[in-house]
Amino acid sequence: MSAPCATPLPGSPLYDEAALRMLEAAALAQESDATGLMQRAGQAGWRTLLAHWPQAQRIVVVCGPGNNGGDGYVLARHAQAAGRAVVVVRLGTHASRTAPAQAMAAAFEAAGGTVEAFAGALPAADVVVDALFGIGLRQAPDAAATALIDAINSAGAPVLALDVPSGCAGDRGSADGAAVRATHTVQFLLPQLGLQTGDGSDLAGSLSLDTLGIDPLLADVPPQARRIAAADLGHWLRPRARNAHKGRHGRVLCIGGDHGTGGAVLLAAGAALRSGAGLVEVATQGAHVAPLLARWPEAMVRRTDSVSALAGALEAADVIALGPGLGQGAWGHALFDETVAAACAASTPLVLDADALNLLAAHPRSLPPRTILTPHPGEAARLLGTTTDAIQRDRPAAVRELARRWNAVVVLKGAGSLVSAPDALPWLVAAGNPGMATGGMGDVLTGVIAALCAQGLGVESAAACGALLHAVAGDVAASSGGARGLSPLDLIDALRSCANPGAAA
Repeated sequence: MSAPCATPLPGSPLYDEAALRMLEAAALAQESDATGLMQRAGQAGWRTLLAHWPQAQRIVVVCGPGNNGGDGYVLARHAQAAGRAVVVVRLGTHASRTAPAQAMAAAFEAAGGTVEAFAGALPAADVVVDALFGIGLRQAPDAAATALIDAINSAGAPVLALDVPSGCAGDRGSADGAAVRATHTVQFLLPQLGLQTGDGSDLAGSLSLDTLGIDPLLADVPPQARRIAAADLGHWLRPRARNAHKGRHGRVLCIGGDHGTGGAVLLAAGAALRSGAGLVEVATQGAHVAPLLARWPEAMVRRTDSVSALAGALEAADVIALGPGLGQGAWGHALFDETVAAACAASTPLVLDADALNLLAAHPRSLPPRTILTPHPGEAARLLGTTTDAIQRDRPAAVRELARRWNAVVVLKGAGSLVSAPDALPWLVAAGNPGMATGGMGDVLTGVIAALCAQGLGVESAAACGALLHAVAGDVAASSGGARGLSPLDLIDALRSCANPGAAA
């Protein structure tokens, strides 16, 4: 009898620039015509333009000297053949550098196309097409290219980028200098990781993909991450058995809330309850007991003035969430040391956030084998001894290094949150919105992840599913009133419905 098939991973693969170049080389090796792939890319770009802006009559195509510019010349030729008024604006006065691009530029001009060197401003347009650099740019744009990129961004017309917005690194999600801000980006061959995290998600706008007919070659290209979205929640969040009871769904201990920051641990506890934890206990300062019970009467809240008061709770916990509102004073520091030591001794899963991460960065120590870290970019920078800008410059590399250095599962928060376990393929969370950029949202995430871990998910699955559930709930909460002004309590209210995918409305 054959072995049963493994459960397929949720989500879809994402790739970096090296994978894209590998696939492009393999595809070109199979082409009988050196311009075949370029012609299909230009046609795909034209189809995308028609799909998004069917009424556009004036089209400006900005072409660079490489193959991305060749794609632009093909698009321009199709637009002109369709009766549109087309102008190609070229960077500098030099001809295209590659033979296929030279051929496509010559074909456009032979068909009567107009090509102008950039002279400081772009002609009026209904759509501007960015075919300047694609993935071919290896350094920050020079002064001439920067001026042209600035002109694209200030043209007052929607921008279609071919492959990647020029200036943006498709595998890092950042730009080293000026970069095009596209309205829509049509990716060729493979979906790129960097266009869905960090600055890349802003620069790329909405995304589509055209594989240009090379699908049979995809199996040999290794991905760099997997993209998970709302539809993937059901992979982890299965319906409960009818004879379920609270003991089967885990006991979460939330520790935090020093004087003045009790709201943080309140949010974490509420999120754990709404995400399905069987029991939630809270250890906090005495002043916060009554407010916590008033908001969440189902929580078990204890006054914790000293480390000794925690002993029984630490022993009983299935998962510990440490950090929301903890502070870095004597109280928080003592609880941090005792909790991490107890979790190490008992191998209890541990979710660290906020000041627990800051204390860890300031006082490095070994962590339990099942630890989840949930830093925002600033906290990630402290954990790696670098700057926030360095983290944001290459978020995929940062999350992998955090996981390796701390031997833990890491959720790097931000636009396009990334989740990584040591030596594992990262996850990219394709959900969430700018309204979630407000105080307290991270505390909610801590509670969500802890609750899922308590319910039996492994730490990597709990982190990936928790980050996704948190982001989807944020989108649901924002859908009723908009992103601006979204509060963590709005998100908590949406958690229950999102944590039950497929449930009857």
